[in-house]
Amino acid sequence: MSKEIIVNCQGRETRVAVMENGKLVEMFLERPIEQRVVGNIYKGVVENVLPGMQAAFVNVALERNTFLYVADAVPGLDEYPEGVPKTRKRATIRELVHSGKDILVQVTKEPFGNKGARVTRHVTLPGRYVVLMPTVNHVGVSRRITEEAERERLRKIATEVKPKRMGVIVRTVATGCSPEELKQDIDFLTKLWNSIRQRSRKAKAPSLIHRDLDLVGRAIRDLLDDSVDRLVVDSVDQYQAVLDLLAATAPEFRERVFLFQQQRPIFATFGLEAELDKALKRRVWLKSGGYLVIDQTEALTAIDVNTGKYVGSTNLADTVLKTNLEAAEEIAHQLRLRNIGGIIIIDFIDMTKPDHQKQVLDQLEQAVKADKTKSAILGLTQLGLVEMTRQKVRQAIGEVLQKPCPCCDGTGYVLHEEVIGNRIEMDLAHYFRTHQDEAVLLDVNPIVAAVLIGTGGSNLERLEAETGRHIYVRGNADRTLEDWAIVLAGNSDMVEKVALPVEVGDVLSLRLESVHQGKAKDAIARKDGFVIQVDQAASLVGQKVLVEVTRTFRTYAKGRLSGEFIDVNR
Repeated sequence: MSKEIIVNCQGRETRVAVMENGKLVEMFLERPIEQRVVGNIYKGVVENVLPGMQAAFVNVALERNTFLYVADAVPGLDEYPEGVPKTRKRATIRELVHSGKDILVQVTKEPFGNKGARVTRHVTLPGRYVVLMPTVNHVGVSRRITEEAERERLRKIATEVKPKRMGVIVRTVATGCSPEELKQDIDFLTKLWNSIRQRSRKAKAPSLIHRDLDLVGRAIRDLLDDSVDRLVVDSVDQYQAVLDLLAATAPEFRERVFLFQQQRPIFATFGLEAELDKALKRRVWLKSGGYLVIDQTEALTAIDVNTGKYVGSTNLADTVLKTNLEAAEEIAHQLRLRNIGGIIIIDFIDMTKPDHQKQVLDQLEQAVKADKTKSAILGLTQLGLVEMTRQKVRQAIGEVLQKPCPCCDGTGYVLHEEVIGNRIEMDLAHYFRTHQDEAVLLDVNPIVAAVLIGTGGSNLERLEAETGRHIYVRGNADRTLEDWAIVLAGNSDMVEKVALPVEVGDVLSLRLESVHQGKAKDAIARKDGFVIQVDQAASLVGQKVLVEVTRTFRTYAKGRLSGEFIDVNR
């Protein structure tokens, strides 16, 4: 399997992409104004203790207070409160912390939505080969190291070289490492921890004590191993910084680092921009013709599997099985690519055979093994849904690259124009009951304007008859469907003069916006939002032309191309 890391540092953000066999599998992004906080260590102040939740809120000078759960509030052995049993099960949040107390915490989860970051008092310092745990006396070895003899060798070395009363976890990349390499890594992290503690004693809370590596540094530390064929960087300065970092930590990988020197952007060259666009869509097509629909909510992520265009060639059961097996593989890929965490519910196509169900679950289990983020597949529910969880550490890619729609508030839906038109009519009726204006000019979205006017102006005539007032409607493409306003109210002559900005005989320089929906040969232009239908001009849409007004109506005007109709001064 070929594996590449692509680093894009040109522009306003830094992006790191991981590719396996030419396919994008992971994406990391960091903006200067939105630097990640996971891994950072702060000296914070406990502000609120919540016994009912067995948690506390800690002020570390971030936008929102951080959340400290009781299991994460248990301090190191040296800082344990006197008289409190040194067991998590018996200690309460009130015994461990109190309001106004200064404590050293590390961020473990990024803030999500309206929730602040999650923190812990159990600091971990990741290095190249090990993770140092200064507050826990424990030795562990990565589960991804499967050879038992190598696990025991590394465990023995780590036990011998680690500081007393501290713990270490040996990382996967440490496979084959010598005792000297492990000791060097542990010694460096120990010095770092001593420096952090020293700065913490002098610092005033709340304040940042230690910042984790930037995105490129973390990629070198966490992603670069023997499985990576090359790391490509598009910045000369960053390229040199990577070489310098590797010279100090892993010189054997320097020859795998390359500087991208083409004129075309690096992500476009590797086809990553198109892959990112796909990762933001609800629908994901499978090679067979089936597809997934991925819907993320605050509570969970729901994934639906459909056969789509795939009809199979033998029988229904085999068609369903093939689609579900392909879907299981793609679901694992999408969870990793989109960095979806939390509860995940998968609705595979119904399978009647138990062995087919087992095959699909086995396929899903096997597929998620490539993902470093911890997942747990809980099996099938009574309704035939697959339940699983994936650890949630950082924001999903959709949350990083997108923001809620200002029109629909993130729901993905807006009100139907007929509903909006009805609401406007009711608001107008109320307005006229409390105001004596003879006429009003409405500024609305063009789609809503069409609803208010009706076919041939029929609805507007009805509305005027019911209210006894003159109503003028102006379409404004800059307004959203639900956005509208009365922009002018008063006597009829004044409002009409503004609402009908053209007269018969006027020659206007206008840009043709679109083809008329009802008459394919005519075009639509606008003067101050007022619609002008231009005869026989559909072929010139997009151009600026001279139009002579031939007729005017309450809601629109008609015109024709005038003389040398192309506006040479455009």
